Amino acid sequence: MIKLMVNGLPGKMATKVIEHINARSDVTLSPFSFTGPEVNIDHVSIKEMRYSLVPPTERGKCIVLIKEYLGQFLVVDFTRPSAVKSNAEFYCQHELPFVMGTTGGDREALEQTVKNSNIVAVIAPNMAKQIVTFQAMMEYAATAFSDAFKDYALEIVETHQQGKADTSGTAKAMVKHFNKLGIPFSPEQIIMVRNPDEQRIMGVPEEHLGGHGWHTYGLRSPDGTVFFQFTHNINGRDVYAAGTLDALRFLQQKVDAGEKGKVYSMIDVLKGV
Repeated sequence: MIKLMVNGLPGKMATKVIEHINARSDVTLSPFSFTGPEVNIDHVSIKEMRYSLVPPTERGKCIVLIKEYLGQFLVVDFTRPSAVKSNAEFYCQHELPFVMGTTGGDREALEQTVKNSNIVAVIAPNMAKQIVTFQAMMEYAATAFSDAFKDYALEIVETHQQGKADTSGTAKAMVKHFNKLGIPFSPEQIIMVRNPDEQRIMGVPEEHLGGHGWHTYGLRSPDGTVFFQFTHNINGRDVYAAGTLDALRFLQQKVDAGEKGKVYSMIDVLKGV
């Protein structure tokens, strides 16, 4: 049995995770969810269950009540990039193992915070198993065939719903692989599309303008005679929620094994390390 608190309500990704969890009988959910200071409601109902929304100023008091209710539990974080650092510090301070699906923030500092703590965490910029598999393929290629695309020009275009504030964490992670393949490219060069009108022109379905993740990586030879393109387009959020549940099961195994001070990725989850 997994005991779980999902933070980030009333956000759409946190809501989607709860919708998936509600279909399971092996997860007990906390009736509380940490939220941001900008949220002006105190509760939300999902599938007939009421969740009290806890602002940052109240979470220190609330965590005592939650621990009394659940005992030891896991946390899923789908909040905002600006909250990544403080949330991780809070989870470590209160010894709450977590799955961090929120992108952005100082990722190196985030991981180091966990490594210096008494907990274990899964931290990933993308929870979709199939995309993580693609990333693993690219990582292998970058390691085995370094500089294979030397002198090629790279263009990365990513489009997400208008409410996503930061550049795609998936796209940023891919930059490192292309760098190893011989292409000098920085995350600042990623083309970030958030305008719905532009997204319609690109072909994003109308019903998914509010929730999608499209990525295209184009590589062109110096003389323009050779062109490679990799694309992965996701409409909706279900695939991320499904991957999050796999990450939770993996994390619970690590907690049960008594592991501490370790950070795992979704590639680790796929491997079952």
